[in-house]
Amino acid sequence: MDLTNFRFETDRDGVALATWDMPGRSMNVITPGVMAELSDIVERVAVDPAIKGCVIASGKPAFSAGADLTMLQGLGAEYRRLAAETGAGEAMGFFFAESRKLSLLYRRLETSGKPFAAAVHGTCLGGAFELALACHYRVLSSDDSTRVGLPEIKVGLFPGAGGTQRVPRLMQTGDALQMLFRGDQIRALMAKNMGLAHEVAAPEEIVGRAKAWIAAGGSAVAPWDLPKFKAPSGKVYSPGGMMIWPPANAIYRRETHDNYPAAKAILQSVYEGLQLPMDLALTVESRYFAHILRTKEAAAMIRTLFLSKGELEKGARRPAGAPKTGIRTVGVVGAGFMGAGIAHVTASAGMQVVLVDRDAETAEKGKGYSRELVTAQINKGRAKAADRDALLSRITATGDYGALSACDLVIEAVFEDPKVKDEVIRKVEAAIRPDCVFASNTSTLPIGGLAKSSVRPEGFVGIHFFSPVEKMLLVEIITGKETGDVALATALDYVRAIRKTPIVVNDSRGFFANRCVAAYILEGHLMLGEGVPPALVENAAKLAGMPVGPLSLNDEVGIDLGLKIMKATEAQVGAAAVNPAQKALLTAMVEREGRLGRKNGKGFYDYPPKGQGQKRLWPGLAALQPARLPADAIDVAAIKHRFLVAQALEAARTVEEGVVTDPREADVGSVLGFGFAPFTGGALSYIDGMGAAAFVALARSLEGKHGPRFAPNRALVAMAERGGTFYEPSGPLKSAA
Repeated sequence: MDLTNFRFETDRDGVALATWDMPGRSMNVITPGVMAELSDIVERVAVDPAIKGCVIASGKPAFSAGADLTMLQGLGAEYRRLAAETGAGEAMGFFFAESRKLSLLYRRLETSGKPFAAAVHGTCLGGAFELALACHYRVLSSDDSTRVGLPEIKVGLFPGAGGTQRVPRLMQTGDALQMLFRGDQIRALMAKNMGLAHEVAAPEEIVGRAKAWIAAGGSAVAPWDLPKFKAPSGKVYSPGGMMIWPPANAIYRRETHDNYPAAKAILQSVYEGLQLPMDLALTVESRYFAHILRTKEAAAMIRTLFLSKGELEKGARRPAGAPKTGIRTVGVVGAGFMGAGIAHVTASAGMQVVLVDRDAETAEKGKGYSRELVTAQINKGRAKAADRDALLSRITATGDYGALSACDLVIEAVFEDPKVKDEVIRKVEAAIRPDCVFASNTSTLPIGGLAKSSVRPEGFVGIHFFSPVEKMLLVEIITGKETGDVALATALDYVRAIRKTPIVVNDSRGFFANRCVAAYILEGHLMLGEGVPPALVENAAKLAGMPVGPLSLNDEVGIDLGLKIMKATEAQVGAAAVNPAQKALLTAMVEREGRLGRKNGKGFYDYPPKGQGQKRLWPGLAALQPARLPADAIDVAAIKHRFLVAQALEAARTVEEGVVTDPREADVGSVLGFGFAPFTGGALSYIDGMGAAAFVALARSLEGKHGPRFAPNRALVAMAERGGTFYEPSGPLKSAA
């Protein structure tokens, strides 16, 4: 065999070892070349009488993250080309055959007549885990880095190489559906307890254990190929089955609102497949997989959440030629909720942290946040006491600004007030080295204005974290007019080090994310004023694809904070910059009713003490509504459009204004930053998916009913007129104003 991606050897007991180790890559991925070589290995094992069986392992720190999704993108492009040249029927035949090659390869391995075992260390996800599931025996490494799972749903796909058929034959149907719907990564011991693996062993033992199983006469027949096999939950059409499938369908509707074709395909594939023998079941899966591959949702989600996200995380926006930065020590000024979160993620990434506040006692309270977070992980069995001690040892809590002198980067996270930030900037710059980069964690204040307090504006940059810091994946990096390449490169390197996704935007009040979020929350506030029932406001937003309703989101960020920002904007820009109806609502909530949001347990929702029930919409909202609309006068589809169009229009305006210069960042930022309907691929992909002309027409219809905030901007109209897209090679046009 001529192998490039694998090493193949047979020991004296006749057990082969295929070591997957792709040259020039840090991670193994499934490509056409890998598939061809794996096929050769399977045939060699099957026909060679001297080989008893084969262990598949990895020569890298991780097993594999699965398939190269650019391969699937190329398949879609080839389908469109063939459809144009030879017709849809012939193109679809080609597409179906190509899309199921991996499934057929794994089935050939499974029915080759020789036992295969997988020895898995590190990450093993997607198509790679489907390979392990096709093997007759699975040994997982006990190392904490080992994770297995089928995360395809998170990029608009579903497991199409046997995952939807093998998993429900290994565990109870309800548990299998939950695993497939959630796409979580599963630790080794949990995977064994779930029936997904046979053994968990020390990393240095997994290959030996797998070989020993084969040498001892391990079976080459999968359980589902035995004549008397019964699925763990029994037959679909049985009393037990009827306890599973109606609730499963209801859960699907509740969780997806029918916005995710891949989730529906999972449900259908498992339901139909469990009624068939394996070969027919895999054919059913392949047909659904081919269909999902061609959906606009899958195309948009793959582009945004896999390709674009990966490119940004690898430094797509890093200034060319900027020297590599070695960030060892980071200062965080302000030990409140945000500053404490920033200190935690920084220390978790292995960097030293100097956490500064007005006094050592306050700073220690901020450090205590890390203690609480890691203790919670220990209580769940996800960390050890030694991990907590090591992390806390990397955080120095102090009230002395002089302790910042050794820092490579300092991030201020103090109150969102220009005067407070001005004082902090001056104190910090008096203490830090000349080459230390200064970053402001501000959510709305323009970086250019804050940089006026700095003696080194070229070393001043914005790093906007989202709350809660330890959970949110996105970080918005803001460049002012004088921000230099070194400062930008340092910020990007830091965000990469803490394993978050960066987007780079130019200076603007509210930047990118908060401008879109503000448009979303405004729409919810105005709907209340129009008389739309609060529950419908919230539920219609979720139906549109948003993770939480605008009222709930406003409670999380703080109603009082929104009012303060509104008043500051009015004072600095003018009364025309704020909506009077929204201002009246927030003023009533904060100043008259004392409802600040989740922080004081009273906002648009009432929040009971922890452990004493769920939040509920505040009944008093009815008294704040000038009118009440009858149910039959409310167009739910129109409400859904308003929520998404308002945000997408704001995103388009940021492109026109040059705040966002790369559509990848708008889409990744909108999905990761504020949960913009992920099935659309993001705010700009939402427009492209609908077509700019159709979107402009929809926006104008909303403008006619609800006012100028829905007026499409000039660059968007021009793009619609020429039939363009945000992702066209020339890029979106900016206004010619």
